[in-house]
Amino acid sequence: MLDYSSLLLAAALSGTCLSITLFAIWCTAPQARFVLTVACGILVLVAHVVLFWHYARHPSPWLCQIVLALLSLGFLTLCLSAMQYLGVRDYRRAILPTVAAMAVCAGATSLGLDGVGFVVTYATVTALLSLIGVMFWIKGGHDRRILLVVSFLSGICALSFGLCGAVLLVKGQWVLGAAPDNWAERLNSAVAVACMTGLGALTLSLHHLQAQIELKTETMTDPLTGLMNRRALTAFYGERVFGPFMSVAMFDLDHFKKTNDVFGHPVGDQVLRRFAAVIRKYARTGVDAFRLGGEEFVLVMSRMTEEKAYDIASKISVAFGTEVVATQLGPLRSTVSGGIGFGGTDGTSLDNV
Repeated sequence: MLDYSSLLLAAALSGTCLSITLFAIWCTAPQARFVLTVACGILVLVAHVVLFWHYARHPSPWLCQIVLALLSLGFLTLCLSAMQYLGVRDYRRAILPTVAAMAVCAGATSLGLDGVGFVVTYATVTALLSLIGVMFWIKGGHDRRILLVVSFLSGICALSFGLCGAVLLVKGQWVLGAAPDNWAERLNSAVAVACMTGLGALTLSLHHLQAQIELKTETMTDPLTGLMNRRALTAFYGERVFGPFMSVAMFDLDHFKKTNDVFGHPVGDQVLRRFAAVIRKYARTGVDAFRLGGEEFVLVMSRMTEEKAYDIASKISVAFGTEVVATQLGPLRSTVSGGIGFGGTDGTSLDNV
């Protein structure tokens, strides 16, 4: 038989140590804000566990409300940290339903229906954990192995909370007067301890993975224009076979050296950024833009006809010719020359195009 109090103590100690570790990591890498959010969420859950242990010994209605509110708030914070990491900005879809559920829970417990409050809270936590699992499951562009493990652990934890609520529902325990104590609660405590350990390792892995992604993005991005650079062009298209409906357009800013000599390099940089902005304006899905260096730019266009590729390249050239850069010597207009090559039915390489 598992000792319930020992399980709660283990969960609290595990969570405290994990939270301290994550706070330390965030102090060394403050840009990893999702790590701070995870640490805060776990700290809230530690407070929940401690108060739940106290509530199990000395039950009271007001303490029940605090315990349930902390449980929902802790997992809501963890859900928001997952959204931060995955770049999901619509926080309202997690916050609004959770706040509504917390209000229902508070109303039920204030009426003496603490069992209903526990069921509502367990359902809320199950939904939040399920949302975390789904978000990591469908997310692309990351190491799928880590994401799938996060999804699996979230699903297991969600199932354990769902069982806690299901037991209360099946038994019709709408009024408890004390902390629920059954096999599902003990199982949930054991699962929580295991998931705390797994979450700690995975949070560190996600932090390192994010750092690698940011470093890779930085090495493949031109710092002046924000476009991809020559390294990215080689990485993405160096070994690619260019077939039908693929094309490469090259642009070279006219008399750019003279622009730098007469107006200065800061103005030249402004001209380059202005051309990059024009490219972004007319580039569409299936168009990747690169700055090779100096005044040379490349567009790789996929899944479009020759007419459409010509149209995009022409619009970019014409639009850039209308751009005016203000300088101390007066307004500056620049032009660009370009050419375009197409893939063939037999396929060809980037260099041949």
